[in-house]
Amino acid sequence: MADSIVRIGLLLPEVLGTYGDTGNAQVLCRRLQWRGMEAEVVPVGLGDPVPSALDIYLLGGGEDGAQALAAAHLRKYPGLRRAVSGGAVVFGVCAGLQVLGTRFRGFDGIDHDGLGLLDVTTEPGERRAVAELVATSSELLDNAPLTGFENHLGVSKLGAASEPLGHVVRGTGNGDGTEGAVTDRVVGTYLHGPALARNPALADLLLTWTAGHPLPPLDLPEVDRLRAERLAAARRRR
Repeated sequence: MADSIVRIGLLLPEVLGTYGDTGNAQVLCRRLQWRGMEAEVVPVGLGDPVPSALDIYLLGGGEDGAQALAAAHLRKYPGLRRAVSGGAVVFGVCAGLQVLGTRFRGFDGIDHDGLGLLDVTTEPGERRAVAELVATSSELLDNAPLTGFENHLGVSKLGAASEPLGHVVRGTGNGDGTEGAVTDRVVGTYLHGPALARNPALADLLLTWTAGHPLPPLDLPEVDRLRAERLAAARRRR
């Protein structure tokens, strides 16, 4: 962090803000403030150059046209790539995951270049995944359950430079039994909800990377109840 305020970049919320994903910025901001740390959310809209000096960058979900528009904008303004080279943390959801990858194909069959920050390629699948998604996390989160809602048609394939965020217990995820992708401090997932409200350990992992040291735990029983309710509901549907 360049100063005492953690700056959370909310990238292109007008086109990558489906399913409440913009709420991830508020979750990170509040979890820092509850620990006595200063934080601010910095929206970066279409037409705005992407600053390279923020601490965390967030990308949400969006439809095909919006996703292609976002990818073109982020290629034109390379601040995000520069920030990652400097150690910034990035979290992308659904379309955000695909934009962070190397290539994605739209429903029209046209291939679009991603940013190459994740070693992931995505193509349309045969059936849309619309359901609760539950996965076991990787060792980064001590194999704790991940929970969220997925709504996508993408099938994502990970290359050697990315590892899965988790493995699917219920739902579709990437389409091959894995969920999400991680390369260094760049994380992508198909979890909506918002994901960081439903998975506080994942939120704190991103914040720990940003702070450079472990953060004190938060006692938030209402968050624990939410997680328990969502996991129980998913198991009943299964």
